[in-house]
Amino acid sequence: MKKLNLRVRLLIFLILISAAVFITAGVLSWKEASEKVDEFFDTYQIALARRLSTTDWTNITHEMQKISDKLVDDISNAEDEDESIGFAVFSNDGERIFHDGENGRYFPPFGRKGSFGTERIDGEKWRVIRLTSTDNRFIVAVGQELDYRNEIVEDMFEEFMTPWAIGWGVMLLAIILMLTKEFAPLNRLARQLKQRKGDDLSPLDETDIPGEVKPLTGAVNYLLNQTQEMLQREKSFIADSAHELRSPLTALKVQLEVAQMSADDPQKLNNALDKLALGINRAERLVEQLLAFSRIEAGFDSLPGESSPIDWAQIATQIAEDYTPAAQAKNINLALDITGRAPFEHGNPVWAALMLKNMVDNAIKYSPESATVSISIKYNKIKVCNSNTMVDEDKLKHLGQRFYRPAGQKTTGSGLGISIIMKIAALYRCRVAFANTDEGFCVSILPLKD
Repeated sequence: MKKLNLRVRLLIFLILISAAVFITAGVLSWKEASEKVDEFFDTYQIALARRLSTTDWTNITHEMQKISDKLVDDISNAEDEDESIGFAVFSNDGERIFHDGENGRYFPPFGRKGSFGTERIDGEKWRVIRLTSTDNRFIVAVGQELDYRNEIVEDMFEEFMTPWAIGWGVMLLAIILMLTKEFAPLNRLARQLKQRKGDDLSPLDETDIPGEVKPLTGAVNYLLNQTQEMLQREKSFIADSAHELRSPLTALKVQLEVAQMSADDPQKLNNALDKLALGINRAERLVEQLLAFSRIEAGFDSLPGESSPIDWAQIATQIAEDYTPAAQAKNINLALDITGRAPFEHGNPVWAALMLKNMVDNAIKYSPESATVSISIKYNKIKVCNSNTMVDEDKLKHLGQRFYRPAGQKTTGSGLGISIIMKIAALYRCRVAFANTDEGFCVSILPLKD
């Protein structure tokens, strides 16, 4: 079964709740009116019965009854209200002495005395009370037709509930109009979304949107903005990647052609194959860096181990061992100083190692022969310096830009290493600082608050 929309569900809910309240109020009002009417007429009947019980009925004759009957007929012809009350006076042996000339003539002589009882008289239900006269010679019966009381209650109920029923209808109409008006901006928003093209990621128009819904539209706009930024990054990344991969692939193709043409010359063939291997290694390194950068930019910062403690001493030692052959090839001295705290001690060890690995890799690549590359983690800072190396001030501001490599640079690289360092540092609320110091060119990871 198809689920009803929110507006219809709200209307049904409000109608049911208000109807339940209205019906409950009606039942209570009917009950209260019935009690008040019974209390009023019971008091009236008791007062009339007591008055009649103190009357001297000894000398009542049939002629008096006839005169009373004629007066009652005259009153009835004048359409005066008799309130459906009747009375009758009986002797102790059950003989009717006197009655009201209309309803009392049908009252039975015997029944409950001293309290009210319900009796069927002339086919109708009556509420009757019987009292003994003060001289104990007569029985006075006073009764009222229950249908009359019910009519009074119905009239009171109608007069009381009619304004409420009208108010209830007006309230429901007002609610329907209000909901229609309040939901109109949402319906307009829904139509706009349906009519949008797939590539339209502009923010939603929040004009006239209810305040309660604005957090939702704000979240949607934030998501659209994030999606647009992500798509823009992806487009830029794909374009830059395609451009950067074109050069090594072209070089590989050239070296392959040279190797094919040098099949008869073993020395040239070996040289071509060596250059082809170097080109493949460079392309492999570039692809690895591209994939790492892509994952970081995509926000994959919640890998398993995100909250694990990071053993910086173990990571730095392992990286130093891994790069020892490359350092020895250039007669570079690797120095470690892991004597203090890093700017972050918990996180993803894989990202932490990748960040430090890129810092060390760049330092060894761009250091001259017989330099010293120092790795230090202390004073809430991670710092890697390569001695005998300085970077021009006009180039410092470009460091960290994707695929940026200074003009005239002979060392091979992807131009993504520092970008990866900066991205990972940002994940842990850190910043990257570059400086020419007495130790050489240094790259430092510092907390944002410093």
